[in-house]
Amino acid sequence: MPESGIRLRCSIPDLPFARAALNWRNSRIVIMKRILVLVSGLLSLIQLNLLPALAWDYEGHRVVNQLAIASLPTNFPAFVREPASAERIAFLGGEMDRWRNTPDLPLKHYSFPDHYIDIEELADYGLKPELLPVFRYDFVAQIALIRKAHPDKFPEPGASSNQDHTRSLVGLLPWGIAESVGKLKSGFSCLKAFEEAGTPEEIANAQANIIYIMGVMGHLVGDASQPLHTTIHHHGWVGDNPQHYSTNRGFHSWIDGGYLTKTGGANLNEMKSRLRPAQLVAINSRPAKAEEMFQAAMLFLIEQNKQVEPLYQLDKDGRLSGEGEKGLEGKAFLEGQLLKSGQLLGDFWYSAWQQAPPDTFLKRQLASRNKPASGSNEQK
Repeated sequence: MPESGIRLRCSIPDLPFARAALNWRNSRIVIMKRILVLVSGLLSLIQLNLLPALAWDYEGHRVVNQLAIASLPTNFPAFVREPASAERIAFLGGEMDRWRNTPDLPLKHYSFPDHYIDIEELADYGLKPELLPVFRYDFVAQIALIRKAHPDKFPEPGASSNQDHTRSLVGLLPWGIAESVGKLKSGFSCLKAFEEAGTPEEIANAQANIIYIMGVMGHLVGDASQPLHTTIHHHGWVGDNPQHYSTNRGFHSWIDGGYLTKTGGANLNEMKSRLRPAQLVAINSRPAKAEEMFQAAMLFLIEQNKQVEPLYQLDKDGRLSGEGEKGLEGKAFLEGQLLKSGQLLGDFWYSAWQQAPPDTFLKRQLASRNKPASGSNEQK
């Protein structure tokens, strides 16, 4: 068997052109080996976090959206479960990370803070996570005023590391979730109006809008269950570390997807079996009001922040190595986090559908458009 492991179809006679062919083949083997080395190096960079870390990898966000679809009750609008729609929603789970691949700073400024909130940092500002304002820009203004009043405590980040002007923010994930629920409510309100008095094309477009919003917002709800998106310890433990948790900056990318990739991926079918049907989002075991989606998102994030230290402990105990029986024990924890997001996302979708108010403006516009013109039936 030759070095490459591929059986030659015939022998090569000792002729000049044959020797040239053999030299070309050997060169090709060398090139392939170099490519393998480069790929191996790239993977090492990813694990060392020398490349930008994302939230759950695409496969994880896809699973979250698929779980949410599976949780929807049978009376939920059927077009969402059509194969093409379900695939589109699953694909869009990775959309917000795709936006991060662009060098455009305005998009980074708009999008990046929506992926996280460093809950422990709120205490530095004298803020309690359960008492934050429900409006994004009220919170941003609040942070800015506190920073201005205490420049010694909050030095401005260096310009080179803050080109997108987001490093002075604590993170805006709960606002991103709440605003997405509002967008989805609007989408369902429009759809209901078009279903009553619109054209088939308008109905189809309204459905497409809903599918897009459902898919993209799934990314945010998926981020919410990744404990490292709720903490200052997002890329290894920082500050006092009496338990000697990992300070490896590659820990984030390992949890995002490296571990699940090494252990064969999340078991989607098994996770689906643990879902309950989607219902109205709950706060303290009661249905949340339509205007309480921010509070629901924030309470969920507070609970996931409590999983930060257990996650680091699993790593310390060797249960997240992906090697041997012990190294596989952390998989249930990560699958459980994905399941939490899938369940909550289904509840947000269901709540948006149920609580969408009538779009009275659009209904009036459609009624006016469809009203026969005066005298249109008169004989000329």
